[in-house]
Amino acid sequence: MGFADDHLIPLVNEGLGNSAYLLDLGDGRALAVDAGRDLRALHAAARRRGLTVAYAADTHLHADFLSGAVQLAHETGAAVLASAAGKRAFPHRGLDDGDEIDLGGLRLRALATPGHTDEHLSFLLLDDGRELGVFTGGSLIVDSAARTDLLGVERTEELARAQYRSLHRLAALPEETAVWPTHGAGSFCSAPPGAERTTTIGVQKRSNPLLAAPDEDTFVRQLVASLGSYPAYFARLTEVNRRGPAVLTATPSLPELDAGQVRALLADGGYVVDVRPVADFAAGHIPGSVSIELRPQFGTWLGWVLPDTVPLAFVAGDGQDLEEIVWQAYTIGYERLAGHLAGGMSGWRAAGGSEVTTALVPADRAPDGPYLDVRQEAEYAAGHVPGALHLELGELAEHAADVPAGAVVACEHGQRSTTAASLLERAGHTGLTVLDGGPAEFAAAHGLRLQSAARGGDR
Repeated sequence: MGFADDHLIPLVNEGLGNSAYLLDLGDGRALAVDAGRDLRALHAAARRRGLTVAYAADTHLHADFLSGAVQLAHETGAAVLASAAGKRAFPHRGLDDGDEIDLGGLRLRALATPGHTDEHLSFLLLDDGRELGVFTGGSLIVDSAARTDLLGVERTEELARAQYRSLHRLAALPEETAVWPTHGAGSFCSAPPGAERTTTIGVQKRSNPLLAAPDEDTFVRQLVASLGSYPAYFARLTEVNRRGPAVLTATPSLPELDAGQVRALLADGGYVVDVRPVADFAAGHIPGSVSIELRPQFGTWLGWVLPDTVPLAFVAGDGQDLEEIVWQAYTIGYERLAGHLAGGMSGWRAAGGSEVTTALVPADRAPDGPYLDVRQEAEYAAGHVPGALHLELGELAEHAADVPAGAVVACEHGQRSTTAASLLERAGHTGLTVLDGGPAEFAAAHGLRLQSAARGGDR
């Protein structure tokens, strides 16, 4: 078959910052690359084209989401293609460097590109020997390379050196070769901000600062220096993906719970997750509940701040999508979902449930301090309120005792800071204020200049 650009369908998960791909093979069959467990968009794209997924390829053992390859094998009979070195414990075709798969005209060649993980493969798509594009997973990505610290700090430099060799191997492909990465902007597997999710080898040779590094040591220093924190659940999913996620035989759902069931769940050590907008949560919520507003990044923060070992109940607002809650949770391996509160907060109040409020105020009404900044390290370094206490949201629970009484809790917009305040309230803090805004607004309202940690100066 001849290849046309519209044969490749990118499927972007904005919340995780990743792309999966569906490749139309031209004969009613398709190849899926790095599909996640939430297959709704992929199935919809396949139906529109009249396609059946015949192959499901994974570039590496994913840490940030559960793979959908096993589910596709169950549903469509897809052959799972993955690295032999990954030692996956379910039926698959294990590939080594240089192995090729005949897709029926097109061919897929496995290229060993370790660095992000030990067993990482890129998949080079060939048409009669011509390099069309390469699925690079977490190796070469747009203007960067994926993180190399997922296997522990003691292996970070070793894997960064492997990443150097992998990027230069890919850079040796013809310049017109398309680059189709999995990780993109917004991924905690590491990617710089930007709108572009695909690129070409030639563009990356000219624009990727890591490929411009004059030598391996410089490359390693640059890559390692760019690494920030990543969600706690990453530590669990690689092994789940190696064993193979459980096949879902029915669409998971959230049953209704009455107020008594929610009280019992809290009393037994479960969590109530309030997914309503932060203003609604602040105006009144169940004591001890945790605010994680339903948005594309919901799953990331659920997996970062709450355990996967206890049951979860959810409080949603009118019109919020319960199915989205379920799929974002299941995508990161959270399956102990007890249900949702029937009638939301109205149902809770009608049953005589108590509620508490949290102060959510604009910058010009916020008290002068103390100021708790819960943003990521890079955000804090770029500009923060003088004298701010900095604790990333992901590490806040274990440092709750370090937060001074009456703190102003802030992020950039108010969503992460509301999550932070709810965790602190659950730990016993009172008198907190959530800033409706970010450090720039607070500084302007209080006659301050933001400080830059990188320069140690004002800006």
